[in-house]
Amino acid sequence: MLIAIGLLSGMDAIAKILMQGGMPAVQILALRSLIIIPLLLTVFAVRGKLGSLRPTRPLWHLCRGLIGFVAPLSFFLGIQFVPLTDAVTVSFSAIFLITILSIIFLGEQVGVHRWASILTGFIGVMVVIGPKGGGDLLGYALILTGSLAYAILFICGRYLSETESVSSLVFSFNLTVGVMSLSLLPFFWQPQPLEQYGLLLCLALFAVSGHHLMTLAVSLAEASLIAPFEYTAVLWALAFDLLIWQIAPPMSTTIGATIVIGSGLYIVYRERINETQAA
Repeated sequence: MLIAIGLLSGMDAIAKILMQGGMPAVQILALRSLIIIPLLLTVFAVRGKLGSLRPTRPLWHLCRGLIGFVAPLSFFLGIQFVPLTDAVTVSFSAIFLITILSIIFLGEQVGVHRWASILTGFIGVMVVIGPKGGGDLLGYALILTGSLAYAILFICGRYLSETESVSSLVFSFNLTVGVMSLSLLPFFWQPQPLEQYGLLLCLALFAVSGHHLMTLAVSLAEASLIAPFEYTAVLWALAFDLLIWQIAPPMSTTIGATIVIGSGLYIVYRERINETQAA
């Protein structure tokens, strides 16, 4: 899980470098998909498991993919305007949104402890975004939009997991993102120097490897045990900000990140207690 988070954090840093070099976010998603989709098909074909990619409820997969397309697009657009540390911290608001959506759409029961954590977590997000934040308000708004889209994507995946395989969910999401971004590509295409495409190849490989290792981690250990390791993304983002962009986070980001991470960890802790009691 630690290696997976490191790779996915590296993917985010490369995406920011690419956009600063003039590559539009839609172009990144489109070309990334042209690498990832054939790679996924090859891997499953070699394993003789192509049938596991077939959805049983294709319309739901399509709707989930369309919503999910907004998540990476908004995040990539947002990191152009805010430091990576701020973007990653604000993106952790997804765990609070997932909890709220679970109540609304999945009928899950949430007690006073998790409600308090949700409210505290959003306070932490506002501390990061506040007047002393290190980025533009537009960037934070895009990151929050991406977090909401990711939360909806997660809830749809949890709902569909009753009848759909994880493989089909992963493939249909990437396929929909690819089709959407490729259909928009003619309006956003910008010629790029060769080194940009080299970085893009690294981004795609980081994405595939990171998601594969994360899936493997979940298969080897309980999700509630490894979920806290996701917060190491803040440390990776901080390192990239310092080493690549020479940006040190303001005190408001440090305080907000501490509040957000603490609240998120407490939600994971309470969910684990509830799972143990239910068992």
